[in-house]
Amino acid sequence: MNTVLDRVWAPVRSLLPTRADLAAMVARPRQDLLAGLTVAIVALPLALGFGVSSGLGAEAGLATAVVAGALAALFGGSNLQVSGPTGAMTVVLVPIVAAHGPSGVLTVGLLAGLMLVALAFARAGRWMRYVPAPVVEGFTLGIACVIALQQVPNALGVPVPEGDRVLVVAWRAVEEFAHRPNWTAVALALGVAAVMLLGARWRPTVPFSILAVIAATVVVEVLRPDGATPIGDLPSGLPAPSLGFLDLSELSSLLAPAVAVAALAALESLLSASVADGMTVGQRHDPDRELFGQGLANIASPLFGGVPATGAIARTAVNVRTGARSRLASLSHAAVLAVVVFAAAPLVSRIPLAALAGVLLATAVRMVEVGSLRAMVRATRSDAIVLVLTAVTTLVLDLVYAVIAGLVVAGTLALRAVARQARLDQVDVTPDLPGEHGDEERALLSEHIVAYRIDGPLFFAAAHRFLLELSEVADVRVVILRMSRVTTVDATGALVLKDAIEKLSGRGITVLVSGVRPGQRHVLESVGALDAVRPEDRAYADTPEAIRGARAYLRGAGILPGPVGEPAPAHAVSGPASTPATASAEESVP
Repeated sequence: MNTVLDRVWAPVRSLLPTRADLAAMVARPRQDLLAGLTVAIVALPLALGFGVSSGLGAEAGLATAVVAGALAALFGGSNLQVSGPTGAMTVVLVPIVAAHGPSGVLTVGLLAGLMLVALAFARAGRWMRYVPAPVVEGFTLGIACVIALQQVPNALGVPVPEGDRVLVVAWRAVEEFAHRPNWTAVALALGVAAVMLLGARWRPTVPFSILAVIAATVVVEVLRPDGATPIGDLPSGLPAPSLGFLDLSELSSLLAPAVAVAALAALESLLSASVADGMTVGQRHDPDRELFGQGLANIASPLFGGVPATGAIARTAVNVRTGARSRLASLSHAAVLAVVVFAAAPLVSRIPLAALAGVLLATAVRMVEVGSLRAMVRATRSDAIVLVLTAVTTLVLDLVYAVIAGLVVAGTLALRAVARQARLDQVDVTPDLPGEHGDEERALLSEHIVAYRIDGPLFFAAAHRFLLELSEVADVRVVILRMSRVTTVDATGALVLKDAIEKLSGRGITVLVSGVRPGQRHVLESVGALDAVRPEDRAYADTPEAIRGARAYLRGAGILPGPVGEPAPAHAVSGPASTPATASAEESVP
């Protein structure tokens, strides 16, 4: 009974916080607390802005930063990750709000959290490392463009037009601004963005975002210009947990958006955790624990009116740069924001929307690493295609379609590149002739025997080219296929090879195979690819043995002088010599 319980409990225990995590939190509390305070100052305007951009309001962004930030910090797989509302998630949430309203977003967040927990127990975190870098760079660029376009209405001081396509909404906002311009809002947005961008170059450690927002709010309060719309009333505390938003009748239509949100949360969180690892020495995140922590965060956040959350790359980078060493920094960041919610809600509610638009405009600009993009585009044509396609798809459609399209195209181009490495080369058999031969016999052997060496993978993307090349073999008596350099064989490649051997046999050409590796022989035998050569033991361990077999066949046919009926070599594949040691002998033959 205890054994069964241990087996059930072991996967759960591996995802829970450990004593080492708690010990690290009390080792250097002062440094972590200072880092958490700095991150909170940076995160406050971002949480407010992303809450407004999502369509659920600034209070939803704050609730997400507090609840999701605390739970992800405690249960996540990274000591340095900071979680909360992000621009990438906002991009996905806008069409959900348009189609299903705020209650739909909250339900989607809860469903996505359950999916993330399931992915954690399925140990799916390891697979996220296979997302190609051009896909990541492409959707980061696309997200930055979408975030910037989402801020156009608030930056121009006009009501947000209806629609869920950012390009259309931004264009309508520009048209509205042309009819009724609001230059005060434009000045506030551009001023805040300029202060953030220039200040970051001058003093990177100073939180210019909060300073710029405070200055803009003071200006608005003093001048009270028309159109400088404030955030609005914020609650004086987090709402009590409630399940009233669940609408069971819409669950079927919300499953697809929930999958998209879960996929984005997993991708962005693991990417952010990897970035944090790369910025430090000795820190390594647990991808499955990270999925578990993000899942719990997304389950709890909607219960308090928050939006789906992910790991935030920008806030995580600030956390690392300010000296954070443990989860205490992320927890203290959430605690500071909670104090803001309870104690300073009236002051925060006076922040003008144009100022938050400026914060997010600057954030979008800082998301784009020009040097990284330039290097990626210059690397290979395939990388450039994947990057541009992912970015454009993010902008025109949505992030999930962009990632899927990027992965499909990247995989296709990678298969194409691998398939191009496969080659079929005709090689000279003279250096590998066993025994002593006169010039006349060597000439006869070269005249009647041709050898081909297959290099690289013999799989579905490259196999048909081999069939075409082998089918064009000139009229000879024996063809030797040297396969020691074949890296992999799949069922398609085995079937194509079988077809080629049968076509050659139909023309009266005897086919011998050498150097088949034990693991690949199973695939060939399973589809009957060696049936055409097996009856006479024509599959050999190495090339000299295959040539000896070919010579015996030619003598039996009366083409070569010598005794008829020379026995087949003892080192055929079906014999004991077909071991990895003898198969490797073929690899030494050029």
